[in-house]
Amino acid sequence: MRIKRDNLNEENKETRLLNTAFKLFTEKGIKDTSIQEIVDNADVGKGTFYLYFKDKYEIRDVLIAKKSHKLFNEALVDLRKTTIDTLSEQVIFIVNHVIDELKKNQLLLKFISKNLSWGIYSKTVNKIYENSESEEDGIYQLFLKGVKDNNINLKNPDVTLFMIIELVSSTCFNSILYNEPLPIDEYKPYLFEIIEKLINNN
Repeated sequence: MRIKRDNLNEENKETRLLNTAFKLFTEKGIKDTSIQEIVDNADVGKGTFYLYFKDKYEIRDVLIAKKSHKLFNEALVDLRKTTIDTLSEQVIFIVNHVIDELKKNQLLLKFISKNLSWGIYSKTVNKIYENSESEEDGIYQLFLKGVKDNNINLKNPDVTLFMIIELVSSTCFNSILYNEPLPIDEYKPYLFEIIEKLINNN
């Protein structure tokens, strides 16, 4: 019983560090947040921090990857409740879901900045979830399977998906926060049209 408690305690320490760092980063900014503040607020020793992360920039990167990954997974959960079966429509549904969540949570958007693709392509995410069975149904797998099942002629599906996520990430950041080139709801139809063309190769 003691071993289980100790393992749980270790998990709690890492979780506390991540949650505390996210709170401080979004309230004060990364530059003005010190490792000492993170460990003090998480109620762990400084040595414990270095067991998990080499510096505050690594914990930031892990957080960006995990937060982005969570956004895509939540979108996939909702997608499975629909009857959408065309790949382009599925991707647009996921993208729209992610955009709406970021629109509601602009602190998260500012934190992720233009690094949304880390939720799919980050080595951190791959390492964290490489043994997870649920990843078989992740957006990356959904996209590759959709391309194959629908005989979509894409030279490099992996690159196409990366381009789509990067396009969404960079343009929506400016559209949501600064209404450039248009407010997000006006911008969406243009974005979705481009996504459809990229997937359907027309």
